[in-house]
Amino acid sequence: MADMQVNSVKLVRGVKLAYERFGGSMESGVVAVGAVSMFFVEMGVGVPLVYVHGNTGSSRWFTRVMDVQGFYTVALDMPNFGRSSALSGNISIERYAESVAGFLDARGIRNAVVVGHSLGGCVVQALALSRPDLVRAMVLVDSGAPNGLVTPVDRHHLIEMMRTNRAILEQALRAVVPTLKDEVLFQELVDDAQRMAAPAWVGNAEALSHFDITSKCASYAGPVLVLRGNIDPIITEEMARATATAYPNARLKLLEGVGHSVIVENPSLFLKLLNEFIAEISVK
Repeated sequence: MADMQVNSVKLVRGVKLAYERFGGSMESGVVAVGAVSMFFVEMGVGVPLVYVHGNTGSSRWFTRVMDVQGFYTVALDMPNFGRSSALSGNISIERYAESVAGFLDARGIRNAVVVGHSLGGCVVQALALSRPDLVRAMVLVDSGAPNGLVTPVDRHHLIEMMRTNRAILEQALRAVVPTLKDEVLFQELVDDAQRMAAPAWVGNAEALSHFDITSKCASYAGPVLVLRGNIDPIITEEMARATATAYPNARLKLLEGVGHSVIVENPSLFLKLLNEFIAEISVK
């Protein structure tokens, strides 16, 4: 973390966001961590609950699950995504985890329940292993496994087509959220996907392909909830079971009729499962 010096925290209050049409009162801000600025939205007071998005994602994916009673909830845009600035140089899951750690340090957040979706699940796992003081418990939503997710090099040209062609990007995103019916939200998610830094499109695929923390997972003793939608076209049940098996205090919940993203496809179900998990581990 020596290279992740926190330069400043700039809070932007009272900003009107499309996010707010989902109810509640959210505020947004920007934190400078080293050379990058990281955008976030926040809501509520209480125990910290941190949301980390997946590939092509942003904090917007969590707009429907921000209002959690008894919690200070924050959803961030990692560097290279959404309204945050780009990383320079090498892209890796570990660098994303360092950026998230820098953000949490800047905000004075410790001992949080941290939720990671897809690629963000790998980021959260790396964060928990490198900075266990920051992560009280993990919720991994259709997450990459501890040994990552390999994308064959011969598919990189398809990733580049998604980057340059909105219609192809829309088709790909619809496949991973097959039960999302809110077209306005869907188009906002596509808008944010198009904000992703150009090097990150293939770079993220390579980062996931080279990610492997399998030998370290047993050292994390905190509670872990692994969620997987049974119609997820990306994360297989075998991968989800491998993730749950890797941690000594983990459980797996398989979700019927859900794709890759219960957080947007069935937010009420996600909140039910989250609150049950919180109650069981006595976080409050």
